[in-house]
Amino acid sequence: MRKTPLYSRAPAPPRVLDEAPAGAPAARGDNAMPAPPGADNAPVARRPIRWPRLSLTDPRSLWAAIGVLTVLLLVALALALRPGARALTQEDINAAVLHTLENTALPSPAVKAAAMVRGSVVRVMGYRKAKKGGEDIEHGVGTGVVIVDKGVILTNLHVVQGADSIKVRFADGLEATASITGAQPENDLAVLQAHKIPDDLIAATMRSTQDLAPGDQVVAVGFPFGIGPSFSAGIVSGLQRVFRSPEGGQDLRNLIQFDAAANPGNSGGPLVTMDGEVVGIVTAILNPTAARTFIGIGFAVPIENAAAAVGLHPF
Repeated sequence: MRKTPLYSRAPAPPRVLDEAPAGAPAARGDNAMPAPPGADNAPVARRPIRWPRLSLTDPRSLWAAIGVLTVLLLVALALALRPGARALTQEDINAAVLHTLENTALPSPAVKAAAMVRGSVVRVMGYRKAKKGGEDIEHGVGTGVVIVDKGVILTNLHVVQGADSIKVRFADGLEATASITGAQPENDLAVLQAHKIPDDLIAATMRSTQDLAPGDQVVAVGFPFGIGPSFSAGIVSGLQRVFRSPEGGQDLRNLIQFDAAANPGNSGGPLVTMDGEVVGIVTAILNPTAARTFIGIGFAVPIENAAAAVGLHPF
């Protein structure tokens, strides 16, 4: 909104001249002195220039200052946009990008992947009733991933098989009971339905494995030995692998082989790409010894098989 100019209402003071006595030369102004002989032809002395003072309480002074500043800004803008100014070249852009990359610490792809899937990973706990006293005893700990935001969770069948009750703990700390609503024994998969869910539960994003190739970077997420959620990075080291499950004794086929560290407790957790998209469900690790520790080879069920266990096929 334009401001209405303000003006002073005080009348200008009248100019007073000193009265000269009769016969005296006419006054030239306040306290004027008689002109010396020949003054008519003498050069007129220049008075020094007095710049007006800027008063913050005087609107006229403020408007004058604003006007001067506006003119200066317009001049500066005209100079900046003057014809003939050097245009940016591709070399300038490349140099600027290189400078930014060299002086800015960017998060690793694994950090991005972990952040994308973290809120969808749950801890899965199976319990059995004690023969004496009937208390719940922890039967096993594994991992699950939310694939439908209504509380539908994928995990491994061997994590919950034989349990009298199941509990899941979401990323925000909420703990709820859950029940098995589906199973796919040939792929060691189970579908859980949580009986209570967080208000802001977010399902993981699933991605087809059709373009997955050996050498692609992946992150395995889970609760190894009950610690977590834990994240380990590696690569896809093979596809369409076959592994005989020590729990069920059946052959698991068409598996993704990976070398991201996984240990007991990782079972049922997601295997994700660097974009945080789930391509598999971690189901087993190769254990030629009784140590039950990771030696560099893990296996995951492709997400296509896992989604089919829930009746979904998003690809």
